[in-house]
Amino acid sequence: MATSIPEVRRVRHPLKVRELSVKRLKLVSPRLLCVTFTGDLGDFISASFDDHVKLFFPGAGESAPSLPTVTEQGMAFDPTRPRPASRDYTPRRYDRAANELEIEFVLHGEGPAASWARAARPGDRLGLGGPRGSSLLPEGLDWLLLIGDETALPAMARRLEEAGAGECIIALIETGSADARIDIATAANASITWLCRESGDAALPDAVAELILPEGHGFAWAAGEYGSIRQVRQRLIDVHGLDRQRIRAASYWKQGEAASHETLTD
Repeated sequence: MATSIPEVRRVRHPLKVRELSVKRLKLVSPRLLCVTFTGDLGDFISASFDDHVKLFFPGAGESAPSLPTVTEQGMAFDPTRPRPASRDYTPRRYDRAANELEIEFVLHGEGPAASWARAARPGDRLGLGGPRGSSLLPEGLDWLLLIGDETALPAMARRLEEAGAGECIIALIETGSADARIDIATAANASITWLCRESGDAALPDAVAELILPEGHGFAWAAGEYGSIRQVRQRLIDVHGLDRQRIRAASYWKQGEAASHETLTD
């Protein structure tokens, strides 16, 4: 008898643009900064660990960015002002009672997000749009495989921290250096493997190919650099025989390009 394939369920949220301010900052590792924001968050929704919001950053000499307005066609920007730089980020933790939203920034490069984060101080302002929707992974899985690099670490850490007792989760996390590793608390029955490029550890696609996956109905989630995650997805299909519907893969960044974010499919 054919086994039904669990499906990712997409739910939509009302689009809203908000201005937030920095409440506090915490260095999670030498390469990862957690920024806690407060502001207009009363109706904020983030239903999945891999949701993403769009952050709008102030331009040179600005204390706050020029925010778009929401129309029936989406977000519209003021044509008389420079369009603000924007990047997609994962909502790391939302506390409705405290009116706080945490977002973690990887401190690398000189892009608008990393540069803003390195200089951020309490009271600094930026804009936030979304999430426009959430992709909910299938329920009742026997196991979940999480794969990603530093840019996917906030999403993977959130999923591990939100896991129920006894969930079977395998995680492969690739970092540039050993000091990017963080402690992740989880109630899951979790196997977490850290791979370090600086130490010459196997690259993500090769590590995925060497995995021995559990029996039962599982699902693989992968995110990171475009070329690497494309290879990861193909290894899951070719080596492990996973059905494409049991894989959710996304490019969070692309070597040599700015502001790249896309879901990888055939």
